[in-house]
Amino acid sequence: MLDRRAFLLASGASAVSATMPVIAAPPPAGRSPTLAKLLDGFFEAGLRRRPESATQLGLDKGADADLRARLTDLSDAGRAAQRAETQRELARLGTIDRATLSPADRLDYDVVLYTRRSAADVQRFDFGGSGYGPSPYVVSQQTGAYQSVPDFLDTKHPIATAADADAYLSRLSAFATQLDAETARMRHDEGVGVVPPDFILDLTLAQMAKLRVPASQALVVTSLARRATAKGLGDTYGARATTIYEREVLPAIDRQIAEIQSLRAKATHDAGLWRLRQGEDFYSVALRTTTTDSRSPEDVHRFGLDEARAISSRLDAELRRQGMTKGGIGKRMAALYKNPAQLYPNTDAGKAQAIAYCNAKLDAIRAKLPTAFKRIPQYQFEVRRVPPQTEAGAASAFSQSPALDGSRPGLVYFNLRDAAEWPKFCLATTVYHEGLPGHQFEGGLALSNTDLPRIRKTGGFSGYAEGWALYAEQLADEIGMYDDDPLGRLGYLKFQLFRANRCVVDTGIHHYRWGREKAVAYFVEQEGEALGFAAREVERYCVTPGQACSYKIGHSVFTGLREQAKANMGQRFSLPDWHEAVLGLGRVPLDILRQENEAWSAARTT
Repeated sequence: MLDRRAFLLASGASAVSATMPVIAAPPPAGRSPTLAKLLDGFFEAGLRRRPESATQLGLDKGADADLRARLTDLSDAGRAAQRAETQRELARLGTIDRATLSPADRLDYDVVLYTRRSAADVQRFDFGGSGYGPSPYVVSQQTGAYQSVPDFLDTKHPIATAADADAYLSRLSAFATQLDAETARMRHDEGVGVVPPDFILDLTLAQMAKLRVPASQALVVTSLARRATAKGLGDTYGARATTIYEREVLPAIDRQIAEIQSLRAKATHDAGLWRLRQGEDFYSVALRTTTTDSRSPEDVHRFGLDEARAISSRLDAELRRQGMTKGGIGKRMAALYKNPAQLYPNTDAGKAQAIAYCNAKLDAIRAKLPTAFKRIPQYQFEVRRVPPQTEAGAASAFSQSPALDGSRPGLVYFNLRDAAEWPKFCLATTVYHEGLPGHQFEGGLALSNTDLPRIRKTGGFSGYAEGWALYAEQLADEIGMYDDDPLGRLGYLKFQLFRANRCVVDTGIHHYRWGREKAVAYFVEQEGEALGFAAREVERYCVTPGQACSYKIGHSVFTGLREQAKANMGQRFSLPDWHEAVLGLGRVPLDILRQENEAWSAARTT
C-alpha cells in the first residue's frame, strides 16, 4: 500500500513478518487460476513501472531486486508507456467472461476493472501529475519528485549492505533525471495553458529553496553517509553521494527553480480549475475518481452544507455543556484553540510532547478494539512528525502503511510546523483517523487478508479509505474514548464539521469560482480554524481537486449502510460481524460497497 499522496493507498518487524505473503500465492480454492494469473501479472507490471512501490512494500528482492536501484520513469516516453499499459490491461480484462467467475472472483474483477477505467479517464488529459489524487500540476507544493524522493530515500530505501548503498546512489542519479523530466513537463503544460496559481508557485519555490542546500546539509547525502557508516560499509558513500548531488542533482534543482520562476512571472491568482481550457472536465473526472461517487459538484456542495448544519448543531450542544455559550461556533472554537492548557510549546521539545501524546492515544485504543472487531492487524504502528523540510506544503496529517512483510511499521505523520495549529483536544481524533481504527487498521487488515490478490491488498480508493477513517473517528467516540475527555469529543465533532466544509470549499474553489482568500476565510469563520491550517488545506485542494470531498461522502455511505443493515436485521445485527463484512471486502468503490452490503444484509434476514 503506497503513501496516500500517491493516490493508491499503501514498519519494527512484527510477528506477522514470517507469515505474510511476499510473493504470489496460489489462488484460494474455488478461485479462477486464469484471473489470478492475470491480476498478479498486472501487479508485477505495476511494480516494474513504479519501483518506489516495490521498496515501500518490501518487494524489491528476488526477481525484483533490480527495482531497488530504480525510480519511476517520468519522461514523456514513460508516461506514454503507462497509458499504453492501461489500454492493454483493459483489453486483457475484456477477454475474461465475467459470468463464469465465482462471486469472490467477480468482486476482484470488478474492482480492478474500475481502477483501469478510472486510470484511462485521468490519462485522457495530457497535462498534470498526481498527489492525493489526479493533479493538474506536475510540480507544486505537494506534487513532484523534489518533495517526495528525499524523504523516500531517507525513510524507505534500506541500507543494510553495500548493494543497498550502491542502489541508493543509482536512485540519487535517477532523482536528477526525474527532476529534469518534470521540468520538461511543466514547459509542456504551460504550452496548453496549465500554470499553477501564483501562491502555489510561491509555496513551491519556498520548499525548493530548503532543498537547495550544500551537500553537507542535503538529506539525500547525509542519510546515505550516516547509515552506510553505521552499517560498517566505510566512509566513501558520503563522498560518492556528494559528487552525484553536486554534478547532477543540484543543476537539475536549479533548472527546475528557474522554470518555476519563469512560470511565476506569468501566473494569476485564480485558484480553481474553472480557468483551464479542460478544467471543468478535469474536475468532474477528479471528483468521480477520488470519491468513487457520481454526484455532481452542485450536489456535493449542497451535501456539504446540509451535513455542516447538522454537525454544527451537535457541536453547539457540546460547547454549551462546557459553559461556552457566547458567539457562533467559529468564535467559540477559536477561543478553545487559544486555551493555553491545550497548547504544546512551539519548540522541538513541545512538538516531541505532542507526538508522545499521540502515541499514547494509539496505545490506549488498542485495548478496546476487540469489542468492535473480529480481527486486529498485527502490524506495528507509530506516530511521527512531518520532516521540517517539507512542513510548509505538507498536509496537516497523513498516513503511510507498513511494508507488506511487516519489516517497517505503519506511520502516522502530524505537521507540527506551528504547534498552535494542533491543540491537544484535536489530536486524538486524528490519531484514530490516521491510525487505529482508521487507515492503519483498515490497511493492515487488507495487507494481511489472504483471500485478496496482491493487486487488491495494495491498491485503494479514497472514497472507501477516507470514508472508513472518518467513520473510525465516530466509532472511537462510540466505544468510549471520550468518556473522560469531553474536550476531545469537541475535537472529534470539529473535524466532522471540517470534513463537511471540505465538500463546500472544494466545490466552491473549482466550480463556484471561489478565490483562495474566500476559501480560507470560510474555514476560519465556520469552525474557528487556525489560519495557517486553513490556508494549507485550501492550497492542497487547489492542486489535488476533488479528493477532499471523499471523506464526508464516504463516511455518509458507511454510516448509512450500517443503519440500513441494523434496520434490516434487527436483533440479528452484530457490529463486529458487520465490520468484518465491509472490511473483509478489501478496498472497493462506494457503489460496489453498497451492492455488497445489501447482499450481505439480505442473506442474513431471509
